[in-house]
Amino acid sequence: MNEIASLLEPQIPSLRRYAWALLRDDEAADDLVQDTLERAISRWNLRRRDGDLRAWLFAIQRNLFLNGVRQRRRRGPHVGMEILDDLPAPDGATDGTAGLRDILSGLDALPEEQRSVLLLVGVEDLSYEQVAQVLDVPIGTVMSRLSRARDKMRRFMETERNAVLRRVK
Repeated sequence: MNEIASLLEPQIPSLRRYAWALLRDDEAADDLVQDTLERAISRWNLRRRDGDLRAWLFAIQRNLFLNGVRQRRRRGPHVGMEILDDLPAPDGATDGTAGLRDILSGLDALPEEQRSVLLLVGVEDLSYEQVAQVLDVPIGTVMSRLSRARDKMRRFMETERNAVLRRVK
């Protein structure tokens, strides 16, 4: 068990970053990472010894995320009264926060397969080959999705900047 822990522990920060980028909620991201690690440990004997551990973990995490998305879509949104306490003040953001919000909005606007590729390559610094393993697609598909995601993000950010400039005038 110590061997498994020593192999998994260095991967936790990357898994958490990716989970947060997908969910934008600290608690939900922690739950997703925990579920990922639990699934990896319980299926450790099914892991290919010659395979990339990092890619395997990201594949598990992405599959768990997609299962959760499908489940939430079937169940519908759950909204409690506490949501009213978390509403942000209108237009109370600073420029840095507004820029981050624009980037996150742009990521949300991307289709899931493009967002996953962009996050895995751009944030987690996985190679195209590793991303292809995680998503179980050919490398050419990874490159195509990445190119489309970058193009859409570029256009989204240009549109957002123009919108901000128009508001200022």
